[in-house]
Formats: sequence, structure tokens, C-alpha cells
Amino acid sequence: MSPETALSRVNSFNLLQNFQINALGPILVSKEFAPLLSKATEDSGASKQRPAVIANLSARVGSISDNSLGGWYSYRASKSAQNQLSKCMSIEFERRKQNIAVVMLHPGTVDTDLSMPFQKNVKPEKLFTRERAVKQLLDIIDNVTMEDNGRYIAWDGQDIPF
Repeated sequence: MSPETALSRVNSFNLLQNFQINALGPILVSKEFAPLLSKATEDSGASKQRPAVIANLSARVGSISDNSLGGWYSYRASKSAQNQLSKCMSIEFERRKQNIAVVMLHPGTVDTDLSMPFQKNVKPEKLFTRERAVKQLLDIIDNVTMEDNGRYIAWDGQDIPF
């Protein structure tokens, strides 16, 4: 599976596979964990300052307003769908006054098999090791409060527009 660089390369297999992995997977896992998180927040006395956190690994390419290059149809769309599903979940938890914060995280460009074909276009200081990416994201997660609920956050703590 490779990113579609032109509309003529879009096909149902790529669309379905990307949506299953990037949109359906995270929401279905969250659905199963939500009752456990809800009970845990009640038992532990989670607060607005220290909520339970659902952190979904997103990508900047999932931003509709930040899309200036086009392409990557199915991957972009699946990440946008993941962000929308996560945002809906964040609103539901807030409406139910549950101390569960949902955030969408962009790790930056990480040195993986997925990014390998595109690394030549990445400045060396913007290509992160897996270990660095994990540390950056855990630092964000460790500091999430209910005020962060529903945020789409880059590796450096900056908001990404939807």
C-alpha cells in the first residue's frame, strides 16, 4: 500500500484498509476502555487537573485546514476521520462530566518504515528517533488536564488546526 499521489490512484482497498486501521481501530478500542476509565476515575478521584487520558496517535496530514499539498487521499481522510471521532468522544466525556480527556497527538516525522520513502525531504533535526518521539508524546500526555480535552496537539505542544 502506498500513498495515492493522484486521484487516479485511489482505490477501495487502500481506503478501507486505512479507515480500518486509523479510524475504526482507535474508536473501537476507546469504546471498550471507556467504562474501565470511567470506573477508574471514580475510584481514584481523578480530577480536572489529573484526568484519565485517551491519546490517539494522529498525524498532521489529518488536518483539513493545514492541507496545502493534497495527495495521500486515503491516509489523510482516515486520520481526519479519526480526529473527528476523537473530538466527538471528547465532547461526550465532557458533557457527562467525566474526567476523561481525549487528545489527538502528532508525533512529528519518526524514523520508521512508514516514513522511510519520504525522509529525504525532512530536515535532520526534524526526523525523530522512536525513543525521542515516545518521550515527547509522553511528556504531553503526563501534563494533560481537562482543559486540553479535544485538542489536536503536535509533538512540540502546539495546536494543529482541524
